[in-house]
Amino acid sequence: MARRYLLEFEKPLVELEKQIEQIRELARDSEVDVSQQLLQLETLAARRREEIFQALTPAQKIQVARHPHRPSTLDFIQMFCEDWVELHGDRTGSDDQALVGGIGRIGHRSVMLIGQQKGRDTKENVARNFGMATPGGYRKALRLMNHADRFKLPIINFIDTPGAYAGLQAEEQGQGEAIAVNLREMFRLRVPIIATVIGEGGSGGALGIGVADRLLMFEHSVYTVASPEACASILWRDAAKAPEAAAALKITAPDLLNLGVLDEIIKEPAGGNNWAPLKAGESLRKALESHLDELLSLSTEQLRESRYRKYRAIGRVLEQTTSETA
Repeated sequence: MARRYLLEFEKPLVELEKQIEQIRELARDSEVDVSQQLLQLETLAARRREEIFQALTPAQKIQVARHPHRPSTLDFIQMFCEDWVELHGDRTGSDDQALVGGIGRIGHRSVMLIGQQKGRDTKENVARNFGMATPGGYRKALRLMNHADRFKLPIINFIDTPGAYAGLQAEEQGQGEAIAVNLREMFRLRVPIIATVIGEGGSGGALGIGVADRLLMFEHSVYTVASPEACASILWRDAAKAPEAAAALKITAPDLLNLGVLDEIIKEPAGGNNWAPLKAGESLRKALESHLDELLSLSTEQLRESRYRKYRAIGRVLEQTTSETA
């Protein structure tokens, strides 16, 4: 059995995993019936895994969201999307590999699917720029969304990025302008837009494809204005205080649901999506089909008006009252 990549807080499961593998080897090498012992150990491991993941801190959820084996945009597309055809280029000379998109079918519906794409290993991560899109990536996304609007295709976006690429060349090519144009233009689109945070949703890089009629989020994903490490460096000049920043930023799915930013939390398998990716894909497919059913029943005017009101309602200013002002 291939060794699983275990996070630090999963280490208590290591001994159980070893015992389970030893019993499996015993069963292969002999005719001894060990099914009962194997079942007991697997049940115990599943229960302990569920207990660990039900008590994750925001900092630990970030580790889960960044897990190298967590399903990516292309993984989900291949799981439940038929006839996927990737489309390339922003038509101004760039084809950013950190942001992918194309046409496919979910069930009987043709849709446009767009999302950030990380790599599985160092070589692929370098090619994909660790999922951090350049201005060309966001302009490619806008081209595809305009194509979807022209041909009345619902738009499905997958958010999974630490942020937009902040290199000198990206700034020279207009990174801020490219993201700002996407934010503006997505409000005028006449087709339903559903965005799902499948891993790490960071800063303007996530917002560049994040304006949507429905925002969904996997249970152990995170969505934040800045990474906790960056926030800690700014506030305390100490990146080691990232766990404190993670708790204060309200970046988890339950926090964002309470704040009215999120529309639905998609439950993950015990141990996170990397433990049972096909199960995670099925949960996401069902959620997307359910929301598409609702959104496609609205007229264009209703769709754009509800999208506008959704974002106008986000954000609250809390003022501390004193005895004098009360």
